Amino acid sequence: MANREDFHSMPGHLIRRAHQISVAIFMEECAEHNVTPVQYACLSEIARQPGVDATRLAAAVAFDRSTLGNVLERLETKGWVDRRPSPEDRRVKLLHITQAGEQLLEAIEPAVVATQKRLLKPLAAADRKLFMRLIGELVEGNNDVSRAPLGRNETE
Repeated sequence: MANREDFHSMPGHLIRRAHQISVAIFMEECAEHNVTPVQYACLSEIARQPGVDATRLAAAVAFDRSTLGNVLERLETKGWVDRRPSPEDRRVKLLHITQAGEQLLEAIEPAVVATQKRLLKPLAAADRKLFMRLIGELVEGNNDVSRAPLGRNETE
């Protein structure tokens, strides 16, 4: 039998586990706000880019356009986002954060900061910046193979 590497030490497995842990910590820290990490990312980007359309939002948060529609429906149902027709093309809906969405972002910020701190806590303080640099390089260097590359607009 071939000498196979234990999958527990493979980067893909460890990255998947890190993602699971990241989501679990976020959900614990943000439980009282009833928001997911993807919803938070979308709200944050809509607040940063009022009037963004769903295709550009999908590229900005690196999320596939088809699944994003479901996320936006939930955000709208919760009263955190409004979708309004574009004056140039009524078929295109532009996204705006509501006052309730702004209030949520303000209220959730301490929990989001706590999530990031908890996630990096197992690392020595000196290693946190190195880790962030390396994971950023890994993600950027592999962006083009992502199912939803960051910053690339898909056509509708």
